[in-house]
Amino acid sequence: MIEVEIEDAAWTAALPDAAAVAERAAAAALGTVEGGVVVLLTDDDTVRELNARFRDRDRPTNVLSFPAAGMTIPGQAAPLGDLVLAYGVCAAEAEAQGKTLADHLAHLTVHGVLHLLGRDHEDEAEAEAMEAEERSILATLGVADPYRADAQA
Repeated sequence: MIEVEIEDAAWTAALPDAAAVAERAAAAALGTVEGGVVVLLTDDDTVRELNARFRDRDRPTNVLSFPAAGMTIPGQAAPLGDLVLAYGVCAAEAEAQGKTLADHLAHLTVHGVLHLLGRDHEDEAEAEAMEAEERSILATLGVADPYRADAQA
């Protein structure tokens, strides 16, 4: 189950199908894995507060991933966790990198879901493996390689 909640209307003002983009990207990242994901599309202040509270970083960031604490609900796939994306940061990054907001949202949703699935990028080998997986998933969605040198401004 994938649930997308839009808390900041700026998302749909800029990208009317924001919920559908996030849902497709999350589904692609999950593949055949069964599990629930909630994607919250919100504002920079909300993400800044969460980042300060849970990561001791008092600034907004593009996406935060919060893995579920192993709870189960009878008759439902186990929840994997929540993603929270900040509109202002995401929109500014997309513009600076010469990408559409839809492609950037898809990329960050895939990135966040992979974190919920246990992937990380703490060292170079992990980063390369995670980026390769992101590229592969995004290609199935028709999204260009977000790590190409010419994709960055």
